[in-house]
Amino acid sequence: MLIRQAVESDATKIIPVMKDAEESGFMLYGPGERQMKEEPLIKFINTLNNTPKSGFFVAEDNEDILGYLLVKAENLSRTSHRAIIAIGVHSNSRGKGVGSKLFEHIINWGKQVQLHRLELTVIETNEHAIKLYKNMGFEIEGTKRDSLLIEEQYVNELYMAKIL
Repeated sequence: MLIRQAVESDATKIIPVMKDAEESGFMLYGPGERQMKEEPLIKFINTLNNTPKSGFFVAEDNEDILGYLLVKAENLSRTSHRAIIAIGVHSNSRGKGVGSKLFEHIINWGKQVQLHRLELTVIETNEHAIKLYKNMGFEIEGTKRDSLLIEEQYVNELYMAKIL
């Protein structure tokens, strides 16, 4: 498995992974809510990859995209040391180390580009993701109470972060 920065030509292979991840019900977008198109995703990949301390990364095996992790840094002087991350792994690849490999790569990369803090939010009931994040050194810092409305139920999100 190769972890690398995404390129424009990956967009067509990333879209099905994003759609599949959203079908889990544990992503910000609900299943089928987002209509992804190749051109806007290409723009997004290029924007992230051309922004300091930001990037769009993929896990690839035999030319298949198994998962993605995006890092979005801030540019204000007081917050440029931190970045928000989001991860998605195709259901066929979950539990096989894809998420761990993406995180290992991003943690090393983050140190190289002088990030100090990685942040994410996760739905409180997403036990598998929380376990992965904790295994990668992320700690729960707080709860965003009733921050999402899923199937007419308010759901909490957890703030998690890792100091590099």
